[in-house]
Amino acid sequence: MRTIRQGLRAALSSLTNLVRSSLQHRLFLLMSAVAIVACVVISVVTYQVARVSLYEELDGELVAIAEELAPQIAADVEAAASGSDALQLGNVVLELVQANKAVTSIHGEQQLVLESEEYALARLQYGVVMRSGVIADGSPYRIIAIPLEEAEEGAEATEATGYALVIGRELEPTIEALSSLSSRQWLLSAGAILLAVIAIHIISRVVMSPVRRLTRTVSSAARSADFGPLSVRGTAEPARLATAFNRMIDSLAVSRDRQTRLIADASHELRTPLTSLRTNVELLIADERSHILPDGARADILRDVAAQLGEFTSLVGDLVALSRDETPAVTMAPLNLRPVVEHAISRAKRRGPTLVFDITLDDIYVNGDSATLERAITNLLDNAVKFSPVGGTVTVRLDHRGLRIDDEGPGISEKDLPHIFDRFYRSEASRNTPGTGLGLSIVEHTITSHGGTISAGRSPSGGAAFIVRIPALDPAHVGDVDEV
Repeated sequence: MRTIRQGLRAALSSLTNLVRSSLQHRLFLLMSAVAIVACVVISVVTYQVARVSLYEELDGELVAIAEELAPQIAADVEAAASGSDALQLGNVVLELVQANKAVTSIHGEQQLVLESEEYALARLQYGVVMRSGVIADGSPYRIIAIPLEEAEEGAEATEATGYALVIGRELEPTIEALSSLSSRQWLLSAGAILLAVIAIHIISRVVMSPVRRLTRTVSSAARSADFGPLSVRGTAEPARLATAFNRMIDSLAVSRDRQTRLIADASHELRTPLTSLRTNVELLIADERSHILPDGARADILRDVAAQLGEFTSLVGDLVALSRDETPAVTMAPLNLRPVVEHAISRAKRRGPTLVFDITLDDIYVNGDSATLERAITNLLDNAVKFSPVGGTVTVRLDHRGLRIDDEGPGISEKDLPHIFDRFYRSEASRNTPGTGLGLSIVEHTITSHGGTISAGRSPSGGAAFIVRIPALDPAHVGDVDEV
């Protein structure tokens, strides 16, 4: 018994592992289970329908015989009880049951085993009894009983004189027919199940073949790191899966390309301040031994190192901001953009004390993050301050058309305009100015993450002009907002 239980557990464990290991196996087992249940249900229903039909046919035949014999027997009960040869009967047992439970055999050598239903029918003279029973030797019989009224002319039947005509026929042929039907039916069901399982196996392989082919292609691409597009055949689910995978590959390729360019550009940009820092530090170390530097040079080098460290820190901060790609970790909320711009302008004024700021600001409500927006606007204003001449004017306008910042610097050439927002891009005019080449990339990244757009062009004075547009909120539908 323990060996059997262990074998069953092992078989169940193997089946469970098989189901978990493959979608094709799960599909095959599920469809096979459905086919087996369907065949079993059809077999059971068919057998029951055949059984009911056979019994109804037998009952109908026995009732017809009983109704045909009833008038003859009722006309002369004594003659019928004496076994008159006038009754031409087939393979049946015929008995007459009286209301006082007296039983008279009319035809047949066997005696039916009667029950209370037949005696009640003789007494009540109403209804029909149909049931399966047995004869004295235990053989199965189908028994039918109908009321039979017998009375002398001019007299009324009483409970003591009531009769019931009981007729029975052997059930063995019907049982054998049903048994034969059941055996053949289960054989047919087993054959149908076998054919269904084979067909389901073939169908599951055919259905899953595109998925297997797709899996092999993806696995091969993963091993070789060659993420080329997959071939798409047809319009079914595997084709849609391949199409979705191709879109994912395209996104991954773009992301990898961005990462590669970011790393290459960052390495290039980091090399310059690091080299300069290393040169200055080595010079300071050499001066400790030889004292070759003139008076005041050491302080100049230290100031240069401090400036380079500040530029290096700014570059690292910009790289961290860009490494977050398209989804910054910020919390969007309704806010008034005017205070954000005012804070950025106050910073820009400290960095450009010789400049004139022409400012016109309206209350504009947007959905965004004040900190990241302030940094982006500060970068635009720093750019204007950096390129504006002494005494120049920086114009800032905020209204329903967006935020516009103009300066009176050299402006942006037509050659540089398409690349102005590229990472690490430095125009010829700006190569000798401080900066990392990432400021405008961060601005574009921030504005687009807020669902807005930014464009660059020339201002009426010939300098640079930047226009920021962020979807505005209706003030009437804005409740408490962040005023910064």
